[in-house]
Amino acid sequence: MTSFADTSRRLAIFAALLAITASLSLAHPKPTLRDTTVRAFESYVAKVQAADDRNLGHGNFLWLDVPDWQGRAEPFSRLRVGEVLVRRNNPENQKIEVPGGLIHDWQGMVFIRGAKIDDVLRILRDYDHHSIYYAPDVERSKIESREGDHYRIFLRFRRHNIITVVLNTEHDVSYYRDSATRAHSRSSAVHIAEVENPGRNEKEKKQGDDNGFLWRMETWWHMEEKDGGVYLQNEVVTLTRDVPPGLGWAVEPFITSIPKESLEFTLTATRRAVLGNLQSNKRN
Repeated sequence: MTSFADTSRRLAIFAALLAITASLSLAHPKPTLRDTTVRAFESYVAKVQAADDRNLGHGNFLWLDVPDWQGRAEPFSRLRVGEVLVRRNNPENQKIEVPGGLIHDWQGMVFIRGAKIDDVLRILRDYDHHSIYYAPDVERSKIESREGDHYRIFLRFRRHNIITVVLNTEHDVSYYRDSATRAHSRSSAVHIAEVENPGRNEKEKKQGDDNGFLWRMETWWHMEEKDGGVYLQNEVVTLTRDVPPGLGWAVEPFITSIPKESLEFTLTATRRAVLGNLQSNKRN
């Protein structure tokens, strides 16, 4: 027999879920991607790209190579024992507010022991199988076109934190080989659409009629082979809606937690895929 306490608990959970759904659907005003928001994001990305170009030009391939970190052995030691390092990559270490939105800039690094740089590139470029390597975050993936080191790819993301959001995305990706032991890539999302009713009569929402959970996405990968493995660094800058008054409890956990959690997951999953591929090759 179901106790009164169990019944009350289930009703409370059900009521909370209804409240979240109702709150999101009745949010006023709806998130709108303004021109001023886009310009602020593009200005920020230009600064990130300029800093990346400077670092590459000065030989500071990893963030641990820049002067503020040089000589610190501890971060490299932590990486070599398997830790994933993740940081919010802006001076104030806080959310970056822009008119009508939020910019999220996270950077992370992992060490893949025993790997060569070509082993890592093989996994990163194998977009047709990213839905396997990065499941469940990546639900579908494919290469739409390729010309040398330039790719056009499709990725379907499924992300959950209190609520579940499904996004169809297309990305323009270029790879650059800097030396025998160094490489980097640059990726820009050229299409992002939230999916309504995924799996059943689904359709893409237009920006301005979506919930604003991801409006823009820019990605930088750096990889360097040394110390008996590959240091793999990823920086992701995204643009989302701001947190609407009165709905922070429902929206903010998704907006603020997902960028960091996705980065940690991506780095860990990449390492797992590279090592799994190496082990498979040894068996064969």
